[in-house]
Amino acid sequence: MNKLEQTWRWYGPNDPVTLQDVKQAGATGIVSALHHIPHGEVWPLADIQERKRIIEEAGLTWSVVESVTVHEEIKTKGPKVDEYIQKYRETLSNLAECGIKTVCYNFMPVLDWTRTQLDLLMTDGSKALYFDWIDLAVFDIFILKREGADREYSEDIVKQASGRFDQISEQQKQDLANVVLMGIPGEKSVELDSLRASIDTYKHIGKEGLRENLVYFLNGIAATCESNGIHMTIHPDDPPYPILGLPRIASNGEDFNYFLNAVPQQFNGVCFCTGSLGASQTNDLPAILEEIKHRVNFVHLRNVKKDAIGSFYEADHLDGDVNMYKIMRILVAENQQRSKAIPFRPDHGHQMLDDLHKVTNPGYSAIGRLRGLAELRGLEYGIIGE
Repeated sequence: MNKLEQTWRWYGPNDPVTLQDVKQAGATGIVSALHHIPHGEVWPLADIQERKRIIEEAGLTWSVVESVTVHEEIKTKGPKVDEYIQKYRETLSNLAECGIKTVCYNFMPVLDWTRTQLDLLMTDGSKALYFDWIDLAVFDIFILKREGADREYSEDIVKQASGRFDQISEQQKQDLANVVLMGIPGEKSVELDSLRASIDTYKHIGKEGLRENLVYFLNGIAATCESNGIHMTIHPDDPPYPILGLPRIASNGEDFNYFLNAVPQQFNGVCFCTGSLGASQTNDLPAILEEIKHRVNFVHLRNVKKDAIGSFYEADHLDGDVNMYKIMRILVAENQQRSKAIPFRPDHGHQMLDDLHKVTNPGYSAIGRLRGLAELRGLEYGIIGE
């Protein structure tokens, strides 16, 4: 039986995890991006070729681009939207010329992903990423001071957030803001004033407007993707619900069906992220995957554990609220229908063992992901052998 392609996210030459480390973990494909290129600008052919050369000289393959970031001008459909879509098309053409044709992106407004703590201590001494609704309310109501924010949380969460804000130090408040506003490793974080301005912009766009802007973007790149054999894979919202007054349009099965039907060409696909979708209290992940599996071109496998109010931490890959066995069974079966293996990567991982004493990118230390990949590899092989 055909096996899934095992890949690993690598942030480039400055990543503390080396390509040699990746090879020892057993992955064969690299998921990377040119983070030094400003958002929206064309990725030069020479830069792509250089990154590809480094990866291939290490005996690996650049399998997926994650991410070619969609500029805010496109998401908001600003006056320069067509100019930025043209630049995006040029980047896609350059990637295709280098044989790199699976491209991950997201359409989340302003913030790429959101957590409130990067080092939640687990019972075994490892550390995990954490999203706490109370801490988010502390940031939203008392630090960001967004108008009307207190009305969007339950009375109990507002009360707990108020008490927590009064108790924590100024340094702790700054640390919380830094985590919420943190960008992708190697890229700059969002500023508070910039976030406030963006929230006001998206207030006028709303969910329906953002959906329309996504469809406009996809239609704008369709011809380039189809002529070059490119597969676009949208990453789900993380977390999968509106936060800080910003709309979300890729959080559940209904969202996926909307844009997959609106732009039905095969190039328009999904990156199925079990961690992002699993953070919802209502998503049925196996059911969603069964419905859209023919449009899934890339997979992030990660697990989460939620509490009663929906706060969640990133659990071990096989130990959380996501039924990874059911997900893997569907993926293994779908992969048999493909001429080219579906790439997956172990998404995030606990900071553990020697990595506890190293500076690592949050969620992207080596040993936690190595453990995750080993577990997921074993799960796949076990299912194949059933």
